[in-house]
Amino acid sequence: MKKRRLAMRTAILVLLVAAVAYTLYANFTKEERTRAKTGEMAPDFVLTDLEGNQHRLSDYKGKGVFLNFWGTWCKPCEKEMPYINNQYKQFKDRGVEVLAVNIGESNLAVSSFSEKYGLTFPIPLDKDSQVMNAYGVGPLPATFLVDKEGKIVKYHTGQLTEHMVKQYMESIEP
Repeated sequence: MKKRRLAMRTAILVLLVAAVAYTLYANFTKEERTRAKTGEMAPDFVLTDLEGNQHRLSDYKGKGVFLNFWGTWCKPCEKEMPYINNQYKQFKDRGVEVLAVNIGESNLAVSSFSEKYGLTFPIPLDKDSQVMNAYGVGPLPATFLVDKEGKIVKYHTGQLTEHMVKQYMESIEP
């Protein structure tokens, strides 16, 4: 009985040590995700929206771009979308564009969400998360402010208030 208990305890201890060793190895050898940095040129991309229109970031040169990464399942994203839409209506004729990049979801899910909230800005779809990875986006929602030259002037992660959205759009207005 004692030998069996000792064998069980030894097996459990070996598994725990192996798990800790693997965790340490994985943390020290993984590639560090580098986020696009303030002051640098925003990585260019081409994505297609729900209507089949292509959006290339470099095509918006001369305009400020409010680049938001989000998902329909993300509650903070859901809360900030009406704020972004309200401010987009105010700033779209003043040289500020919104690109709300959806991460990895179906057209149906994104379309239903967009209709539910009456969103009027372009929603490019990043089905394979390549653009998200190019920008080094972590938790959603994440917003990059891109000036008229194509440089990143600010990065924000987390939910935005309507006041913050307005301030951010004012800051990138050409």
